[in-house]
Amino acid sequence: MKLPFENRVYAGRLLGQALAKYANRPDVIVLALPRGGVPVGFEAAQAINASLDIMLVRKLGTPGHEELAMGAIASGGVSVLNSDLVARLLIDPELIAAVTKREQQELERRERAYRGDHAPPVVQNRHVILVDDGLATGASMRAAVAALKQRNPASIIVAIPVAPPDTVEVLKEEADEVVCLAMPEPFLAVGRWYGDFSQTSDDEVKSLLTRAWTTEFGSPNFTEQP
Repeated sequence: MKLPFENRVYAGRLLGQALAKYANRPDVIVLALPRGGVPVGFEAAQAINASLDIMLVRKLGTPGHEELAMGAIASGGVSVLNSDLVARLLIDPELIAAVTKREQQELERRERAYRGDHAPPVVQNRHVILVDDGLATGASMRAAVAALKQRNPASIIVAIPVAPPDTVEVLKEEADEVVCLAMPEPFLAVGRWYGDFSQTSDDEVKSLLTRAWTTEFGSPNFTEQP
């Protein structure tokens, strides 16, 4: 795998190729983690002719070191904490609660902004492919996996262009399958492995979702089984 990836669109197309066994199946859905995961997920979903939706997750940044995830929350009230990091840095529970409250408000804002009146996707009895543009600690993806398990999917497949090997190993214990295109060491940061890692805007996310929800690819009429 040649690194760095040119951009998220290119990475998504490569990821779609790696997910070819899931192509043209009405029981498959791609859920992308906003914001950066949406352009990757859009391309991957198109490549395998699957419907696309979003899985809202918010990282809980460590106070004073916001890029370092001490945990994450996801829709449905799911919270995942990196207990080793919290203990090592002696992070006060009140700080964790304050950060969680702030990120919960942002999660709810994004839910309204991105989804509007569009109904949440049916995931029960479906094979759900969770996509992001890359993982570092994996806290956000772990929260997404935990939230999805409560909704009884047939299986959960984590699909990412790049992640460190130890993060992939942790996720293999929690998801049914992990598809990762590249596991470089030393890892340092996701953005290091992209030529263009410019921030994905809310408007870009909404535009791609609108295109996905109004395009014929995928199987939007899948119904939940009793």
